[in-house]
Amino acid sequence: MTQLIAEFCQNHNGNMELLARMVEAAAKAGATHGKMQTILADTIAYRPQFEEGLIVDGVTKSIKRPYGAEYQRLKGLEVSQKDTLRFVDLCHQNGLVPMTTCFVRAHARDLAQAGFKTIKVASYDCSSYPMLRELGSLFNEVVVSTGATFDDEVLHAAAILRDKSFALLHCVTLYPTPLDQMHLLRMQWLRTLVPRVGFSEHSLVSRDGLVASKAALALGADIIERHFTILGPTESRDGPVSITPQHMAELAAFVALSSQERMQRMDVEHPDWKVMCGQQRRQLSDDELLNRDYYRGRFASPRPESRNGTRMIFNWEETPLA
Repeated sequence: MTQLIAEFCQNHNGNMELLARMVEAAAKAGATHGKMQTILADTIAYRPQFEEGLIVDGVTKSIKRPYGAEYQRLKGLEVSQKDTLRFVDLCHQNGLVPMTTCFVRAHARDLAQAGFKTIKVASYDCSSYPMLRELGSLFNEVVVSTGATFDDEVLHAAAILRDKSFALLHCVTLYPTPLDQMHLLRMQWLRTLVPRVGFSEHSLVSRDGLVASKAALALGADIIERHFTILGPTESRDGPVSITPQHMAELAAFVALSSQERMQRMDVEHPDWKVMCGQQRRQLSDDELLNRDYYRGRFASPRPESRNGTRMIFNWEETPLA
């Protein structure tokens, strides 16, 4: 069965009642999975190179994202342990499979105990091999995004999880992603590594609608993950790349079509859709590498002596957690 993951991300704006309404709306619209993000501000790592960023000859070499401002922003978006348990229950009550993204190793066991059976790994942790091993041992299914990840890293991640139930999602870590940089044929390469593959996408909804998600489905995607909102596009940080309940219902209707019908629909309604096919294997763009530089290592597990994001254990480190 094709899976439609409603990624609630930070679109709840720290309001649990809004998150509950999103769960209900996604379920009614035809989503199969509801996904939150488990982010606690105390797991943000302080990295001095991002305090001021770096621009050389007009070219950004390092993103400016000061620790203090990011800490305060994310602190207001935290979902408590109590509300996480409520989220799991709400998903079950509405017929959704509950999911969350685990951003640090220190949260893995708590999330398993909260009742999540399926766990998501963000693109920037595809090569965090110690965390992949831990998640593979704790959850029934691991879904791994592969954006901004080198081919050899994806290969090793698949090898680590080969005896587990897992899926790989193609993703392009440009926010928003232009249609001509989707490289949807990447899913064909991923399918040589695991039977179940999909697409986690970040196109600009006001400009591109659902065309990339539909194209991925026409090409055989088993899973589609989309940011989901019930607010206006300017009312949350991820609003511009988030679909509405109406969009989700449209995706669910497209999923109900046969493979042949999907392809025919794309050819008629979006005759230029193959511009999104791109390449199975390619080099990462400069912008993807720039995002990788910042987001890989953005979160880490605090040591007992950690202060203000320092002295952390990163997800790729083998260091035992206290």
